[in-house]
Amino acid sequence: MRVHVLQHAPFEGLGCIATWLHGRNASVSYTRFFESTPRLPALDAFDFLIALGGPMSVNGEDELPWLRDEKRFVAAAVRADKAVLGICLGAQLIANALGARVYPEAEKEIGWFPVHAEPRVPGAFALPSKVEVFHWHGETFDLPANAIHLASSAACRHQAFQVGARVLGLQFHLETTSESANAIIANCAHELVAGRFVQTADQFRAVPAAAYQGINALMGEVLEYLARGGGTIRAAPS
Repeated sequence: MRVHVLQHAPFEGLGCIATWLHGRNASVSYTRFFESTPRLPALDAFDFLIALGGPMSVNGEDELPWLRDEKRFVAAAVRADKAVLGICLGAQLIANALGARVYPEAEKEIGWFPVHAEPRVPGAFALPSKVEVFHWHGETFDLPANAIHLASSAACRHQAFQVGARVLGLQFHLETTSESANAIIANCAHELVAGRFVQTADQFRAVPAAAYQGINALMGEVLEYLARGGGTIRAAPS
C-alpha cells in the first residue's frame, strides 16, 4: 500500500494512523506544507491519500497560495478513484475542492462531544449511532454534490460525509492520541475561549486513556474500509 499524507502543521500528525500504517508495511510519503518548498506527487505515485488537520482556513488562498494547488490535487485524486480520507481541515479541503462552501461555524467546537450517525445508506461507512469524539474546529462546510451525510452534532450539522465508495471526510479527529492532543493544546491554547462547546485544557487532560483507545479503534475501521476499496453504495442519499 502506497500512502501519501498532506500535513499542514508540524503538531498535527498521523496519531494512531501511523501505527496502523506500520502494521501493514505501508510505504508512506508526505507533502508538508509548512516546509519551504512543499511538493505534490504524481497521481500514480500513491493509492491512498490522507489530508490531515491544521489551524488555517481553506479560504486563505491569498496568504497561503499553495492551497489552490492542494485543492486541485485533492479533486484530481478523487476523480482518479484514489482512496481519500480528510480529517478536520482535510475534510473541509475535500468539500471545497469538490465545489462546496466552507465558512465559520456559529460556535467553535473544541473538546470531547458526541456525534450522531445519520440514517444509514447501504454500502456507506457505518459510524456508531452515537460516539464521543475529539473536536477542534471553528469552520464548517456544505456537503459536496452527491455526498452522503454520515454524522452530525449539536454544534455542527455536517460532521462526516462520503463521496462515492472511496472518499471520506471527518470533521472530528479519530486519530488523536493523548500525546497528539497535548501537542494541539500546547500550540493552539489561545483558541480555548469559553463557549458552550469549548472545553478547558484541564478537561482535555482529564480524559481517560480508554476514550483515546475507543476513537483510535474506530479510526482503524475507517482505514480498513477505505483500504479494501470502500463499499458498494446501493442507494442514493436522501
